[in-house]
Amino acid sequence: MLEYARWKYILVTVVLFLGLIFALPNVFGEDPALQVARKDRAPVTADAAPAIEAYLKERGVTFEKSYIDAGRLMLRFPNVPEQLKARDAVNEHFNPQYVTALSFASRAPAIFRSIGLRPMPLGLDLRGGLYLLYQVDVNGAVTQWLEGYAQDARRTLSTANIPFKDVSLVKAGSSDRPNGIRIVLPPEADVNAARTALTQALQGAQISTESLPTGSAIVATLTPAQIKERQDYSIQQVITVLRNRVNELGVSEPIVQRQGLDRINVQLPGVQNSAEVKDILGKVATLEFRLEDMTNSAFEAAASGHAPLGSKLYTHTRMGRPLLLKREIIATGDQLTNATSTQTQEGPAVSIKLDARAGEAMLKTTRANLKKRMAVVLIEKRRDTSDVNGKKVSRDVTDEQVINDATIQGIFSNNFQITGLQAGEARELALLLRSGSLSTGIYPIEERAVGPSVGKDNIDKGIRALIIGMAGVFVFMAVYYRRFGLVADAVLLANVVLLAALLSMMHQVLSLPGIAGILLTVGMAVDANVLIYERIREEIRKGVSPQAAIRAGFEKAFSAIADSNVTTLIAGVVLWVFGTGPIRGFAIVLTLGIATSLFTSLMGSRALITLMYGGKRKLTRLSI
Repeated sequence: MLEYARWKYILVTVVLFLGLIFALPNVFGEDPALQVARKDRAPVTADAAPAIEAYLKERGVTFEKSYIDAGRLMLRFPNVPEQLKARDAVNEHFNPQYVTALSFASRAPAIFRSIGLRPMPLGLDLRGGLYLLYQVDVNGAVTQWLEGYAQDARRTLSTANIPFKDVSLVKAGSSDRPNGIRIVLPPEADVNAARTALTQALQGAQISTESLPTGSAIVATLTPAQIKERQDYSIQQVITVLRNRVNELGVSEPIVQRQGLDRINVQLPGVQNSAEVKDILGKVATLEFRLEDMTNSAFEAAASGHAPLGSKLYTHTRMGRPLLLKREIIATGDQLTNATSTQTQEGPAVSIKLDARAGEAMLKTTRANLKKRMAVVLIEKRRDTSDVNGKKVSRDVTDEQVINDATIQGIFSNNFQITGLQAGEARELALLLRSGSLSTGIYPIEERAVGPSVGKDNIDKGIRALIIGMAGVFVFMAVYYRRFGLVADAVLLANVVLLAALLSMMHQVLSLPGIAGILLTVGMAVDANVLIYERIREEIRKGVSPQAAIRAGFEKAFSAIADSNVTTLIAGVVLWVFGTGPIRGFAIVLTLGIATSLFTSLMGSRALITLMYGGKRKLTRLSI
């Protein structure tokens, strides 16, 4: 008798049943859809949806179904023209309350959505949309960090009543990139006290002392490991901010991931309004709150071109007059926790909420400077390209504009408003600040718009290749191994179902390399079955009984199957961890496919064959 543990039958049955359930939403396909979300990030309620639906019906726009999904109204359409008509109608009538995004919605019944089952999302090469590649100014991020060190050094020495002449950035050897700061002290300064104070304030920096003809200097430098850590942090911060901005724009299923040392690629499937998206995503903007210098004349500084020590010269954006602001920064956009556009008696405004540290600094500043003036500086960074002697030359440009200048009328901390803005400016500024301050410079270096027709063609060709490849394998196995071949075909089909279920559960984006990974998985699963079946045939040739041959075939083929799959698994995991873009997508499908093929070939196939032949007492031959 050929036996197989009952718990293994139950395990195989449960796994296949759950896999079928999770993979089922992929069968129904998708329709063009419109995603409608509130600009203030509040969820769209069921009471608000009928107003939008009624307006679309009045405009003659046909939609097949509407439902609330994750706080957003989803409208499903029979074709793309109706989808575009609906977007234009909603933007025209319901702006600025709602923001729309072109998307796709599954045709699966609502019961799947209610229990959280969704089809695997399709990548940019299959669906069409917008591809953007940004380069991050990681060296600029290190410079900003050092400027923060310089500000901490000034504050620390001033608090300790230690005199100093100047605080400046220093460069590493012949490099043009700064890696530290130099604090120049006068002869009468206590060098040891200054060094002790700076060591506590600038934790992590290497502190050293230099002798100068006019006194001493303390140098605080960063190690290569600290610089690399800061660069990696800036990349991660940019990725987080870009994801937040994409979510604020209402784009569904975006892909934002690191590529190489200092690049980030952004894939927005289904996006067609690329101009607005690019403008918002690539805008490097942050805020700084500074006190106005009331003791010096801004007009005299503008005439001479030099600001007094401890101040910086600006120009008010709307009034056009010069302003002198103190270099000491009260709070920055990095310390914002929320920003929303609102309407006040003075016109459009942005309500600001700061974190605890910035709120404490703002409270201390406003308490000590009542009836004095404070300004809000908007800092934007961009890269300009110009022709110089027939060559393209790029330069980084930083625009610093005073957008608000007002008298401190009362004491406040972490909640206040910025006024003096236009309605559109207030909404855009709130979105940028709410999604995160992108203070590190990013510059677009590649842009591609992938048409949906190309994506549909890729889908058709990919599915056709998958069907033809699997059909060829199925026919060969059925002809060559007879009934055992049919078992292998059933196992291969179960393998594809389980792989689709895992990709859907992980919400992993399927792209063309992913389809190639599925085809490779099918081939590897066939290879495992072939090894098992050839072992069974060898045992039969030796005169072993059919049931003993089945048992020996599975046991002796296990080592060869494990060896071949483990080596492939190692390669797949390495590509998964270190690969980006299409390579990583292929590696994910390949790694998951190895797991599903091992399960179906070793457990699923054996369970089915044991069920077919295990209970037969007088078994003389096998259909193999």
